[in-house]
Amino acid sequence: MARSAVFLDRDGVLNRAIVRDGKPLPPQTLAEFAILPGVPDALRHLRQAGFALVVVTNQPDVARGTQSRSVVEAINLELTSRLPLDAVQVCYHDDADRCACRKPKPGLLVDSAASLGLALETSYMVGDRWRDVEAGRAAGCKTILIDRGYSERGDCTPDHRASDLAEAAEWILRQPLRDSGHQHRGRL
Repeated sequence: MARSAVFLDRDGVLNRAIVRDGKPLPPQTLAEFAILPGVPDALRHLRQAGFALVVVTNQPDVARGTQSRSVVEAINLELTSRLPLDAVQVCYHDDADRCACRKPKPGLLVDSAASLGLALETSYMVGDRWRDVEAGRAAGCKTILIDRGYSERGDCTPDHRASDLAEAAEWILRQPLRDSGHQHRGRL
C-alpha cells in the first residue's frame, strides 16, 4: 500500500516569509532564512505517525531574474539539514511559462507521488496561499490553509484553516484514515 504524505509549502509554512505590502515573499538570502516556531516538533509528530514529508514550492523569482537558483538551493539544503524531510520539489517557473509544476497546478504533488510511491487520496497539502490549496485539491489531497492574513486573493476553500503548522499537524493527526477508518497514530 502506498504511503500517505503531508505536502508542505516552504515560505510561510516552514520558514518565515518576508511580508511586504501584505504579500508574502521568500527570503532573498540565507541570512534572512528562519524556521518558524513549532515546525520541527510538528514535523516530528507527523513523521512518527508514518507520513512522508515533501516540500513543494514555487520559486518564480528565479525565472524573473530577481533570485539565483543557488540561493534557493542553499535555503533548501538548510531546510533538509535541520528538518526531517523526505524531498524538496521546486518549480522555478513563472505563470507565463505555463508549466505543469507551478502551483495551483498539481504537477509537483503528482510527480512526487509517482517517484516516492505516495497515495495522493490519503495525503494532505499544507500551504499559506490559495495556490497551495488549489494544487492540493487538484491532486486529490485534503487541504489546510495556514491563514497568515495576506492581502491577496483568498477565495479558496480549504478543508481546514490553521494559524500555524503545529495546529495543522494536530488537525491532520485527528483525521480518520480514509481507507481503513482508523485514526493516525501519534498526537501532538
